[in-house]
Amino acid sequence: MSSLIPYPKKLKKLLFQIKEDGFKNLYILCDFDRTLTYGSVDGVKTPSIISMLRDGQHLTKDYAPKAHALFNKYHPLETDPKISLAERKEAMQEWWEKHNKLLIESGLSRADLEDIVKKGSIKFRKGVPIFLDFLFQHKIPLIIFSASGCGEAIQLFFQKIKKDYPNIVYIVNKFNWNKTGRAISTKKPIIHSLNKDKTILKKLPKVYSLIKNRRNVILLGDSVGDLGMTAGFKYAHLLKIGFLNFDYKKLKKEYEKKFDLILEEDADFKEINNLIENW
Repeated sequence: MSSLIPYPKKLKKLLFQIKEDGFKNLYILCDFDRTLTYGSVDGVKTPSIISMLRDGQHLTKDYAPKAHALFNKYHPLETDPKISLAERKEAMQEWWEKHNKLLIESGLSRADLEDIVKKGSIKFRKGVPIFLDFLFQHKIPLIIFSASGCGEAIQLFFQKIKKDYPNIVYIVNKFNWNKTGRAISTKKPIIHSLNKDKTILKKLPKVYSLIKNRRNVILLGDSVGDLGMTAGFKYAHLLKIGFLNFDYKKLKKEYEKKFDLILEEDADFKEINNLIENW
């Protein structure tokens, strides 16, 4: 495991300022996939929740080609610089709505989610349970943002390791289920790749009230795009921690410009735990 600190003096100052303000002024914004979990396990890239559902034959056979067709239509719009952000957000909303409808039509059930949590290859990074314990003990809110099509599985992963604490808030896509456990409709709001930010939290007043008076943020993510989670937030100090799981040479310079602490080689949480436990 190795780490990079692009600007050591800046990091030292940030840590001092956050420590001075105390835990009562701190909250965590965090991605889930390949951030709290390893990027790969036994040399195999960690699959998404959707791919585990697909490859585990939980959904109907026509799910995959229909999902790929949606991907081919909408993914190019997601990062097209010629399209305005508002138009891209509208396209992503449309994509997620159509994909959620496809999941329902393909027979998604709660039992499917429970099965992939039980059998799946997603694995929390070493030290994450200690990190979760610390946040719970010090009453620090942990806001988990995920645009996964089946985000309700995320809470099941926490329940599996017995760390589903009340200070954790899951901002994820959810379904309404019938009495037999089949998905029948999508709950609002829909979380997609371009609205993992304050816009969504304001639609969830109970969640927003937890953090609106806290002035310091630690953000954890595995892509530069995850930095968008702070969009629209007012904060005094922001500490950005990035997991550089793949494409080290290609992404290293960009990460160094954007993150305060960079953890490489699918690192564990030891360094993060050392930082917060020494406050």
